[in-house]
Parts: sequence; structure tokens; C-alpha cells
Amino acid sequence: MAQIMTDFDSSSSPQDPLLRLLQETASGERDAFRLLYDSSSAKLFGVILRIVKRQDLAEEILQEVYLIIWNRANSYNPSLGRPLSWMVTIARNKALDSLRGLEAKAQTQDFDEGDDAQIQTALLAIRPEALDAGDRLALQDCLDEATEQARESVLLAYVHGFSREELAKRYSVPLSTIKTWLRRALIDLKNCLER
Repeated sequence: MAQIMTDFDSSSSPQDPLLRLLQETASGERDAFRLLYDSSSAKLFGVILRIVKRQDLAEEILQEVYLIIWNRANSYNPSLGRPLSWMVTIARNKALDSLRGLEAKAQTQDFDEGDDAQIQTALLAIRPEALDAGDRLALQDCLDEATEQARESVLLAYVHGFSREELAKRYSVPLSTIKTWLRRALIDLKNCLER
């Protein structure tokens, strides 16, 4: 029993190469940090890639993880677990944070990637500074024909810079409703401008 306990404890003893490298990294030794990276980066990259499922993003996150390891190496406590477990936890948390950030960013975009390119073009036409006098008059006529709700939501979104989330709060409607309003309004404006 004592032999088994000794073997178990040796995984986080000073003989563990990652522990030694992590301790030397905490002292600011760059060569030790380079060896730590070489010894553990494949494992951490695999953990990150399984979460984010994009190689380019996983590579970027991996670099951020090692920056965290470099800056926090002195906070590692061997009694709480093995060095690799500590580093995997950092990698996993960073990957999950990045994934949540990507999801939040996707929700705040004005259009999905698959939307009609013509609607994107109509968006540009709504900015008055990009229009000549004749176009501005035509746009104003089209906005006058639009319902009050469509006119106001389009102007707030594309001239005054309100996000869809802000519009949803303003009108007390779901985000999907705002997206539908804006899409319909832009299609109507586009059709009106083409007459």
C-alpha cells in the first residue's frame, strides 16, 4: 500500500519534468518555458481543438494559453494536482471563453452570412452621406411610404447605430422579431428605390 501511495505521489513530485519546468518558468527562465511548451503543447492543442473545432482559432487560443501559463506559473500549487491537469484546465477554460465570445458576436451581427447581397447593398444606400441629392429625395420618399415602425426601426438601426438588442429592448419584442422587421423594411426600401 505504501509503495502504491509513493508511486501516486511521485506524479507531482519534484522528479516530474513538467513540475520542474513549471517551477523554472515561474522563476522567469525562458528556456524552461520553451521546453514546457514543447512538452505539453500537443496535448493542450488537442483539448482546445476539440472544443472550438477550428484549427486557426485553436492555434490562436493556444498562444493565449501559454501567455497565461507564463504569467501565472508562480500560482501553480502542486498539492492541488499535476502540472498537466492545471494547464489543461487553463486551456479548456480559455477555449470555452473564446467559444462563448464567438457565439455572442454572431448574435449581434446585423445579417446572417446567407442573406441576400442585394439587401446588403440597400443597407449602404440608407446612409445619407453616401447618397447624392436625388438619391436622398428618393430615399426620403420611400421612407415616407414605409410604416412608422419600419421607418423608425431602420433609421435607428442604420443611421443612428442602434444594435438589434437595443431595438428589441426599446420595442419590448424578441430579437428575432427585430431581425424580421429590419429585413422586411430593407426589402421594401430596396423595391421602392428600384421603381
